[in-house]
Amino acid sequence: MGSDAANSPHVPVLITPLIAACAPIAGHWIDGTLGAGGYARALLDAGADQVTGVDRDPMAIEMAAEWADAYGARMTVVQAQFSQMDQVADAADGVVLDLGVSSMQLDQARRGFSFMRDGPLDMRMSQSGLTAADLVNSVDEGELADILFLYGEERASRRIARAIVRKRAEVPIVSTLQLAEIIEGCLPRAKPGQAHPATRSFQAIRIAVNDEYGELIGGLEAAERVLRPGGHLAVVTFHSIEDRMVKRFFQSRAGGGGGSRHAPELESFAPQFIQASRKAISADEAELASNPRARSARLRVGMRTDAPPGVTDRKALGMPLLKGDY
Repeated sequence: MGSDAANSPHVPVLITPLIAACAPIAGHWIDGTLGAGGYARALLDAGADQVTGVDRDPMAIEMAAEWADAYGARMTVVQAQFSQMDQVADAADGVVLDLGVSSMQLDQARRGFSFMRDGPLDMRMSQSGLTAADLVNSVDEGELADILFLYGEERASRRIARAIVRKRAEVPIVSTLQLAEIIEGCLPRAKPGQAHPATRSFQAIRIAVNDEYGELIGGLEAAERVLRPGGHLAVVTFHSIEDRMVKRFFQSRAGGGGGSRHAPELESFAPQFIQASRKAISADEAELASNPRARSARLRVGMRTDAPPGVTDRKALGMPLLKGDY
């Protein structure tokens, strides 16, 4: 990534309400999804004494070398998954997670995240391990359909999986536009204003390649372990499944009792997190006007107590589970 991209203005989504909800910003923060550094820089500028930036993408680490030095010892950068944040820091006064794929990943055709440009069918955030092409060309039709339906909420999942398996029997599926064309052939043409027909399927495959739902739960648990009492966990999500998982995580850490239709009634226990509001924070009109990406963003914030970490029931949190996950 060139210096122009690395130094270009990057305004993180919902940063103003995040800083307001976690004020006063001080002490040691962990930005578990460093990306282009928008949240890390905003936290440092808002008063954080130190920020540890964590990202599994080596490109984010490389980009940080071009701006992190300006903050001296206050900014530390570590290549790791955010589910490992408690292994790279002893304790923190705040944790921020901005979920999903970043614009810097989408914008590079060679990363294979986008169906808008032709590139290798990759989608790996860490740039290591199995690629999207490996997945698309190897899993059986039933599992592929389950991935598309559970991870992407794609209603035509079986039709698309059948078409992919049929096509890969003729020739390996190795490029983004090749896969997008197969998916488009299974769905009606998008009307003006509608999302591209491949949107849900590409999301699903990306989530599977990067184990994003498993990583999310691991990250929430790691944040719970590393936060000091009074520290804040702030999570920005961009689609309903992630927001549901974060919402239920905070509910499961709210002190027990009550139960819900998603989980049995629990014995009361000391809460691990306290939320000022159970309602997610959305972008206001001013932010929407300047940053359309914020339209689907939801922010949830909880404050850590001194109670021991809890136990996580992935099914109760609404994590989509494939057959092998049961």
